[in-house]
Amino acid sequence: MTPASGDLDDAALAALALTGRQDAFARIMRRHREPIFRLIRGHIGDADEALDLTQETFVAAYAALDRFDVARPMRAWLARIAINKCRDWGRRRTVRRLFRQAEPIDVGAIQVADDAPGPWAIARSRDDLRVLATAIATLPASIKEPLLLQVFEELTQAEIGRTLGISEKAVETRIRRARMMLAERLREARSKKK
Repeated sequence: MTPASGDLDDAALAALALTGRQDAFARIMRRHREPIFRLIRGHIGDADEALDLTQETFVAAYAALDRFDVARPMRAWLARIAINKCRDWGRRRTVRRLFRQAEPIDVGAIQVADDAPGPWAIARSRDDLRVLATAIATLPASIKEPLLLQVFEELTQAEIGRTLGISEKAVETRIRRARMMLAERLREARSKKK
């Protein structure tokens, strides 16, 4: 890239990357990897898994770069891919958990997993930041995603609405519900500490 390539916007870098300039896409990754990582970590609550999903997000973005709409912000497009990767991860995790808990057919009794936090989760809750991350990760996706996009990505309600395909009013409502649920879960976590 030329020395002035740092001044190029995301659309110009995407166009260069489409011509085979890998350094242009590397610049896009450097520009957006931290916010995308924070978004994913906030969504799933696990930093190690978030690192893997961040890589998967950029691999998917590179493969789909020809579908990037230059009229939209690159970060919103990457955030949408990241959210989809988080949803896929959640579905895979649920399926794996089901298979781990499944017993052979001849046992005859089906046991339901206990989703209550174990002693390790309570011990982790001593750190308020971890409590908050855990509380965020357990929010339903429909209200968690708008909250994360507002807090971590600093998107406007209109941008969040376009990213998620919902109205601005729905974004506002979902963020309010997410904040109320978080407040309740944090109160519960504090009461458990006492």
